[in-house]
Amino acid sequence: MEYVDPAEAIAELKELSTQIDTVTLAARDGTVVASSLSGQAPSAVASAARELIAGADELRADLGRDALAQVQAATPEGSVFVVVDDARMAIATTGGDPTVGLVFYDLKTLLRQTADSSGTSTAVSSEGNGDT
Repeated sequence: MEYVDPAEAIAELKELSTQIDTVTLAARDGTVVASSLSGQAPSAVASAARELIAGADELRADLGRDALAQVQAATPEGSVFVVVDDARMAIATTGGDPTVGLVFYDLKTLLRQTADSSGTSTAVSSEGNGDT
């Protein structure tokens, strides 16, 4: 798959998906790569996602399960989705009752599109693209 600039990939995903409200791409340490959010929101979302993944990964290890790949936290008002690879995480929020498999597929595609040729994370770009 050809490399796509993270901000461009997020803009395209937001354009194509009617279910995804916001998208943030971050390093596993919470450093924001690109986001559809602006201001301090991307950093707050990435930090919260990092904590969610850490908690889920601890539980996974306690249960002796394979490596964590994705998490969904759902409420009646909406969901938060996080998909991880070795170095990065793609985070999305949706309204209520999303098509779970499609959202996960879209986020996995985002991670693949924005990986450099060696399959690792890309350099950090400016936060936000002005879309709120």
